[in-house]
Amino acid sequence: MPGMSAAVTSWLDVPTDSPFPVQNLPYGVFSYDGEAPRVGVAIGDHLLDLAPLAAAAGLDGGHVFQAPTLNPFLALGRPAWSAVRSWLTELLTHTAQRALVEGHLLPACEVTMHLPFEVADYVDFYSSRHHAENVGRIFRPDSEPLSPNWPHMPLGYHGRAGTVVVSGTPIVRPSGQRKAPGEPAATYGPCLRLDIEAEVGFVVGASSRRGERVPTSAFREHVFGACLVNDWSARDIQAWEYVPLGPFLGKSFATSVSPWVLPLDALEAARVASPAQEPAVLDYLRDDGYGGLDLSLEVRCNGTVVSRPPFASMYWTPAQQLAHLTGNGASLRTGDLYASGTVSGPERTQRGSFLELSWNGAEPVTLDDGSTRTFLEDGDEVSISAWAPGADGSRIGFGSVTGRVFPAR
Repeated sequence: MPGMSAAVTSWLDVPTDSPFPVQNLPYGVFSYDGEAPRVGVAIGDHLLDLAPLAAAAGLDGGHVFQAPTLNPFLALGRPAWSAVRSWLTELLTHTAQRALVEGHLLPACEVTMHLPFEVADYVDFYSSRHHAENVGRIFRPDSEPLSPNWPHMPLGYHGRAGTVVVSGTPIVRPSGQRKAPGEPAATYGPCLRLDIEAEVGFVVGASSRRGERVPTSAFREHVFGACLVNDWSARDIQAWEYVPLGPFLGKSFATSVSPWVLPLDALEAARVASPAQEPAVLDYLRDDGYGGLDLSLEVRCNGTVVSRPPFASMYWTPAQQLAHLTGNGASLRTGDLYASGTVSGPERTQRGSFLELSWNGAEPVTLDDGSTRTFLEDGDEVSISAWAPGADGSRIGFGSVTGRVFPAR
């Protein structure tokens, strides 16, 4: 945590390779032994059951942890978020608190994780220059890869909140209308080009008033934390529908999120300078100093590592995305989710979608079992994980967001 000069360690035995050291403390919603879902925090191989712990400790406002979503806690705002984080850090690092805490630790392998927050609205951005240029070169090889507006603002579209699902939820292959170039007529049927997009999501806690913009300087006051996102994409459906109004049914069938939300406070050591942006952005998009995040993503298909996208290379920052999202006076609500868009780097091994990895099917990806993929087949399982530098030289993780493809119904 910022301001601490000595390394912080927990009295709990946390494996050295755990994504959840005491410097992390991500929040999620779980159920255990048939009981109702409620809020917990990950620490090593355990989950800390916050509702009974808060009751035993007499924590003011601790009833919010009895809820089946993080939303009541998120709505309390940054002072409460910071206070609870400090309280948890003290409980887990001072041996005098061990007797109070131990009875509320559960084996993480025995709990069921749920969607961590009720999604109010969902917006997906298009903020990686490498991804946008790759897509432009694939579909417009004789034109400039970027659209004229791309360097001026974070482009995005409004998604479907009701189909955001937690990691592990089966992904049913969508059906839809499609028409490939050269085909005489449109047809309806199962998607033939099912894809993934490796992304990072940001979860809004504190709301804002309609008609009032949220400046980049207020990013930390409104955004609670970050999670991983897989924006499943039906490329053939998307290609036929997206002109002139953009993504619709090719995106709205499922978006997977990781079960853990990392507080922004856990990511302080991962902050990096904003990328150079040319032309200069308009005043409302000037990043007030938060910058980007040094996150290392990893994409696996059926266990094979197919990509390692670097989030630090993203052109538009999370604070700029939030400022643009509200630039017209659109209000924020507790539980709003906005995602970065596909994270891709300059190298082929850093591309965050199969559209790019296979160059629209022209360059198949070889898996460890010798099979190849251009797009996803039924039975394929995709897992996206991420790590970041943490406080005191630690390494913290997001866990993973995983989904398996099932046949169309």
